[in-house]
Amino acid sequence: MTQSEQQHKIATRPGFIAALDQSGGSTPKALGLYGVEPAAWTNDDEMFRIVHEMRTRIVTDPAFGGDRIIAAILFEDTMDREIEGQPTADYLWNVKNVVPILKVDKGLAPEEDGVQLMKPITGLDALLAKARNKHIFGTKMRSVVKQANPKGIAAIVRQQFDIGREIIAAGLVPIIEPEVDIRCPDKAQAEKLLKKGILEELDRLAEDQIVMLKLTLPDVDNFYRDCIEHPRVLKVVALSGGYTREQANEKLARNNGMVASFSRALAEGLTAQQSDEEFHRALDASIGSIFAASST
Repeated sequence: MTQSEQQHKIATRPGFIAALDQSGGSTPKALGLYGVEPAAWTNDDEMFRIVHEMRTRIVTDPAFGGDRIIAAILFEDTMDREIEGQPTADYLWNVKNVVPILKVDKGLAPEEDGVQLMKPITGLDALLAKARNKHIFGTKMRSVVKQANPKGIAAIVRQQFDIGREIIAAGLVPIIEPEVDIRCPDKAQAEKLLKKGILEELDRLAEDQIVMLKLTLPDVDNFYRDCIEHPRVLKVVALSGGYTREQANEKLARNNGMVASFSRALAEGLTAQQSDEEFHRALDASIGSIFAASST
């Protein structure tokens, strides 16, 4: 019953997706922005413990809840840990009414044909089985378009949907995330090629195959309207992609029906040094502004 309840929430409730999925490579930068320098840890275990403390502080704050946040994306290490005595995914759903989603990719391959495909996802079947056992609803996987290269973009779309079908077969809902780098020299053309490829793949899905899309905020407002309205798409969410929160919110508000899935922009302005009251005020303001931009 929970899976259908969670799908109904994502489909029908206002709000956005909180991306709390910084992994090994991006964790030091995320902690640096939070005011914690590398001298605070001596190995990866300590670093992941500290970042889990940061995520726990965000998730347990009264500002963070299912009234404005529909789902949260977790890194595998976060899924394997607990918050206030419950597995993280169970805490999110049972206490906060926030749907848990898992990042499953293993990072990016070197650039080829103007894109960075995902590295092979070794052990995917086992990871998906573990995710199901830990009450995860869906997954997220990211690749990046750097140039408006038709061959590279076709390869990105094909890889995303091939793995997406495996995830659907395992009983989870995939977030397909072919990010277009905001520094792409012909971003608008790259977005045209990408959308064409995505719509072709969506049309190939069976009636019972549902995906979500996580896309860069487009150059043309409401460019992804036909993706949002596609019967195989549960939700289209936007990544902040290097924009400040203010810039990302401004662009998002002009794209009706698209909601945020921000990571760095969500945590912008939060620091380990803040008192609980200061932290709460900053997080509440951040969530409020992103919620408003996602409600257009």
